[in-house]
Amino acid sequence: MALPLSLPGRLRTVPGVDLLIGAAIIALGTFEAFTVATEYGAAETPELWWVGQALVTGALVWFRRRSPVAVFILMIIVQYAWHRQGYEHCQVWQLFSLLLVFHTVGAELPVKPGLAWAVTGILVFDSGAVDHRWLPLEEVVFLTVVFGAAYLTGLAVHAHAARARRLAEHAARLERDRERRAAEAVAEERVRIARELHDVVAHSVSMMVMQAGALRRRGGGDGEALLGIERSGREAVEELRVMLGALRMPLDEAVPQPGLGMLAATVDSLASSGLRIALEVTGDPVRLAPGVDLSAYRIAQEALTNAVKHAGDSEISVRVAYHADSVEVEVLDTGRAGGAASALSTGNGLIGMRERATLFGGTFEAGPRPEGGFRVRARLPVSEEVLV
Repeated sequence: MALPLSLPGRLRTVPGVDLLIGAAIIALGTFEAFTVATEYGAAETPELWWVGQALVTGALVWFRRRSPVAVFILMIIVQYAWHRQGYEHCQVWQLFSLLLVFHTVGAELPVKPGLAWAVTGILVFDSGAVDHRWLPLEEVVFLTVVFGAAYLTGLAVHAHAARARRLAEHAARLERDRERRAAEAVAEERVRIARELHDVVAHSVSMMVMQAGALRRRGGGDGEALLGIERSGREAVEELRVMLGALRMPLDEAVPQPGLGMLAATVDSLASSGLRIALEVTGDPVRLAPGVDLSAYRIAQEALTNAVKHAGDSEISVRVAYHADSVEVEVLDTGRAGGAASALSTGNGLIGMRERATLFGGTFEAGPRPEGGFRVRARLPVSEEVLV
């Protein structure tokens, strides 16, 4: 619980202009108490209780913005105490303080309550309730005019502040509209870039792939090299297609990502290059949440890459099993011809696969098989699935 501020701490929150005005009122009231008290009807000079009134009035001015109604009421009470001492007229600094609180009521309060308090204060003074005497007409007119004018100046300040707030809100709306138009311009530019990339790069790469494929089928050149060129070109076209799709999407939409649905194409691509690889899918396939689908595919893709790299001519088996509450991905190989374990048991690839699995609360296992080879298995929970 926050402790209440001390008086010095409270004064630090008071606007500097109010501190100066309050200090000036205290100084002037003290000066008059020690110099001209008898001219206002006091029995002697100095009149020390005037100093106390000046201190109270200056302190009220300090906090007039924080509690305008309370300060307004207390200021009238202070003036009432002054007249109860037998003084018919108030001093200049007292009149200035009263005008200041009438101004504050107009400046700080909403229009209706501010007007109500101002009218009430004018009636209290005009009726003679503060002076304990019937006021002549000219004095009533004078008090009504000066207090009313002070309130109206505060009301003008209030209207100016309200207009400034409206202008600030309008400027903020204009800034939001400008940012929105800038975002739309960026989106349009992304679409234009995507169109140009498709027209230039995708066409050129596609032509390269077709020419390499035709040359390989005619038996010209190095078949393996041409097959690699063709495969790399097709992969580049596919990746370019994905990136172009991302460029065409609105800025606040997710970039399309691959999933287990692409695993069959990946396996077929590897099998067509001469690798002994097979894919098995069990259970009822479900449509996974995008994050889970992407992680499952990346785990299988990384495991396949490592198996092809380290397992040599061994057989590779890929299995995807859909369960009621999870999906399981397993990639295993039979090991090299010499029976040595593959090098999959270390490296950053395993760390990345494990992180992908644990990110969604799944499990991950990887290690050599007793009969030789290596196995990678990950189980990810199925969330928000929809039967295909």
